[in-house]
Amino acid sequence: MEKWVVLVMLLLSWKTREGFGAKAEITYDGRSLIIDGQRKILFSGSIHYSRSTPQMWPDLIAKAKEGGVDVIQTYVFWNLHEPQLGKYDFSGRNDLVGFIKEIEAQGMYVCLRIGPFIESEWTYGGFPFWLHDIPGIVYRTDNEPFKFYMQNFTTKIVNMMKAESLYASQGGPIILSQIENEYQNIQGAFGTAGSQYVQWAAKMAVGLDTGVPWIMCKQTDAPDPMINTCNGMRCGETFSGPNSPNKPAFWTENWTSFYQVYGALPYIRSAEDIAFHVTLFVARNGSYINYYMYHGGTNFGRTGSAYVITAYYDQAPLDEYGLLRQPKWGHLKQLHTVIKSCSTTLLQGVQRNFSLGQLQEGYVFEEEKGECVAFLINNDRENKVTVQFRNRSYELLPKSISILPDCQNVTFNTANVNTTSNRRIISPKQNFSSVDVWKQFQDVIPSFDDTSLKSNSFLEQMNTTKDESDYLWYTHRFENNLSCCKPTLSVKSAAHVAHAFVNNTYIGGAHGNHDVKSFTLELPVTLHEGTNNLSILSVMVGLPDSGAFLERRFAGLISVQLQCSEEESLNLTNSLWGYKVGLLGEQLQVYKGQNSSDIEWRELRNIREQTLIWYKTTFDTPEGDDPVVLDLSSMGKGEAWVNGQSIGRYWILFHDSKGNPSQSLYHVPRSFLQDSENVLVLVDEGGGNPLGISLDTVSVTDLHQNFSKLSFPSSA
Repeated sequence: MEKWVVLVMLLLSWKTREGFGAKAEITYDGRSLIIDGQRKILFSGSIHYSRSTPQMWPDLIAKAKEGGVDVIQTYVFWNLHEPQLGKYDFSGRNDLVGFIKEIEAQGMYVCLRIGPFIESEWTYGGFPFWLHDIPGIVYRTDNEPFKFYMQNFTTKIVNMMKAESLYASQGGPIILSQIENEYQNIQGAFGTAGSQYVQWAAKMAVGLDTGVPWIMCKQTDAPDPMINTCNGMRCGETFSGPNSPNKPAFWTENWTSFYQVYGALPYIRSAEDIAFHVTLFVARNGSYINYYMYHGGTNFGRTGSAYVITAYYDQAPLDEYGLLRQPKWGHLKQLHTVIKSCSTTLLQGVQRNFSLGQLQEGYVFEEEKGECVAFLINNDRENKVTVQFRNRSYELLPKSISILPDCQNVTFNTANVNTTSNRRIISPKQNFSSVDVWKQFQDVIPSFDDTSLKSNSFLEQMNTTKDESDYLWYTHRFENNLSCCKPTLSVKSAAHVAHAFVNNTYIGGAHGNHDVKSFTLELPVTLHEGTNNLSILSVMVGLPDSGAFLERRFAGLISVQLQCSEEESLNLTNSLWGYKVGLLGEQLQVYKGQNSSDIEWRELRNIREQTLIWYKTTFDTPEGDDPVVLDLSSMGKGEAWVNGQSIGRYWILFHDSKGNPSQSLYHVPRSFLQDSENVLVLVDEGGGNPLGISLDTVSVTDLHQNFSKLSFPSSA
């Protein structure tokens, strides 16, 4: 009996440590974070709850843990949680508490980046658009209206965490919190008010009494006790260091790839390069490294910022669907294991730096008892070299670091990858090539008489749509007094796309790109004698996510004119225009795929010549557990929904420098699906052919460690 009691007590003790429960004291000094008196070197991975689904969370977290990650880092998305002033949503993908509890259940820590400005390639930087309409507001400066609502939301989140005992000081997993986000990038635009805002934000956050440290990323003047941290790809080289000898060196964003925009190629960052810079940061006394992103996920709906594709950081150690991306995942796992094996000496030993050659150097950490760890660094990108260290010769690969946990034997070299690479396998499961499986709904082109909102000057698009739609119609009625029979329509726009219709006929479109602030559409047009109707559909592909004075940003049409020659033109800019927010199909919620008296679904016809068409079909869920995707490479530009849930924007016609779409495969989480009769609805602005769509599943080739045989806990 006594043996069973001891066993039960041991199990209970293990459960408390693994799932937390005991209150922990979280402090820090100039070397590291200290948890209950124990120094820690922590590896962290960014996984954003809203960019995946609750059904995916357990597997993502488990794979991060298996990869040697100790902490899950996430932003908090204000515009998801408070879409309307005072009305909150923490359900489904927005279940922040549920996400943190899943992390806690798997015995990992949390770094909660409340912001509430987050940037993150998230529309409007995470701000809810209603904030724009607060009288007198100026974002992110010493402005009373902004500070009021920022403090209100921050307090709301902190109190939610406290109510669920989620801070480590209460026995929960949250060991760090962040206020603001890379503020120093814009601080200079606000002068002294910017510095005052930094002081206020720090004082406000600390005053919330979470019992855990707060951080400010990329903020060299972060006030005590805030820890200033580094973001970037090479923080071991670029970080100026903590702004106090009593603060540790933290790296909150080690970019494992980079966000991708429409028209651009993906950024490929190698496992070797990531490992080199992580190791260098540790060698130079870094003690917290977060991978941004460890899993990027999906910008569902209209959540991506301007021109950002729907897939987010697909090149991360866990890809968009949560599959391992090798060798990145495995190589970093090996690195974590080696660093942790000698972390005691790294945290307690005395550091010494020395030269090993013109482009070579070393770092040694040595304890009084004799324990020793060495990092031998070769900064030569082209050549491997042999160096002498403690009377031994060591060959160093080009641009690499060798780790010697005992100052004698190399157990890891950052450029020596032992993990086998993998690749994706796309398996077609269903095509939609038969005309009979599709129905279509033609959206309408409004004319000036169809609009109720009118203005003698161009309205700013974001302030007019309130982010309720990507679309804003600009309509105008005019008399044709021009002498030429085919004038040129010239439209200058500060939005992202413009489609022009004259007398209900589509005449063409144009678009900008991520790196320009405006573009011009120029097309020849045929006008009626007398009265003509001009309708221009202005499109935003996400709102801006950064920059000073975000609340003042302008989008929409800048000028419109008809020109016969340099001498003869008709300027329509300062005329009376009518406006309509959104498409009719959005108003009728066509994306839900339901039949109603207001929605007339018809047989498919004239596919190539149509604009603003909604398409609908059904499909059965593929068997198995592999991630499901839709191949939309035959479509133009628009948005797609499955069973009423948006899987994101697509823009196939915007090609990269190699002539390919930036993204063709669009993730359909299995939690969106039912066994059969799933309803797929798409709206296409033009140029799409739904007959070329296919439903596929995604898998990867066999992994070096046969990871597919590992099982992961389901959600509690």
